[in-house]
Amino acid sequence: MTALTLPAIDWTQPWLRPWRGAGEPVAWALAEGVPLPEALNQAGPAPVRFVPQSELPPGQAYEDCIFHSGRCPVRWGLHDFFNGLCWLRFPHTKRRLNQLQAAAIAAQGIQATRGVVRDALTLFDENGAVLHAPPALWDALNAKDWHRLFVTLRPLWADARLLLFGHALLEKLVSPRKPMVAHVYRASLAIDLEAFGPADLSRLDGALAADLSADTLASKPFAPLPVLGVPGWWAANEAPGFYDDVAVFRPAAGTLAARQ
Repeated sequence: MTALTLPAIDWTQPWLRPWRGAGEPVAWALAEGVPLPEALNQAGPAPVRFVPQSELPPGQAYEDCIFHSGRCPVRWGLHDFFNGLCWLRFPHTKRRLNQLQAAAIAAQGIQATRGVVRDALTLFDENGAVLHAPPALWDALNAKDWHRLFVTLRPLWADARLLLFGHALLEKLVSPRKPMVAHVYRASLAIDLEAFGPADLSRLDGALAADLSADTLASKPFAPLPVLGVPGWWAANEAPGFYDDVAVFRPAAGTLAARQ
């Protein structure tokens, strides 16, 4: 096996700060030549054991393998690096997502399309985020009223907490680009700390795991959020006109129709 060489990761970025405690030791181990599955297994307790991708039985679905064997096949790359960190940081939530995936597979089998529930599970797992924010911010976000969300109500972001969960999203944000969008799930758990400390992450993990259900996810409870528009997350969003880019900050369908 060849050791994985990661690109440079700036753990000081706001979206990566909550993942630094779990991620940096794994990255250091990889730099010393430790294979990714072994580096993840050494990083701390997890509800799965990480194994090379070659141990995924032919013909068995990835989620089904994890559920029945307790082993998580790992491929080389940032994608599975961040997925492993999610298992370490959010063991209860990841286990709950896997249980729901396995239940859907058992009920429907593997088909050409995933179905509503599995689509929602995959969306959250790959691209999800959790936001705790004042109601006014949520109202603006749900309305896709970007100017109100990011400009008029900008001071309210001091009372908001956003945590990126999706491992594909974290992977992409190693090289941030303006159009990157998270699918935000409304957190029912208040986050009071200035940063996400271990105790808060543990509480959030338990709350998310208890909250997620097939019925909840089938309702598509997500709001798209261009994450680099979040105040304090990217210096470029301080510039005048940053939020006028309709290719990124797309108006709601009704608003767009009214303008035409």
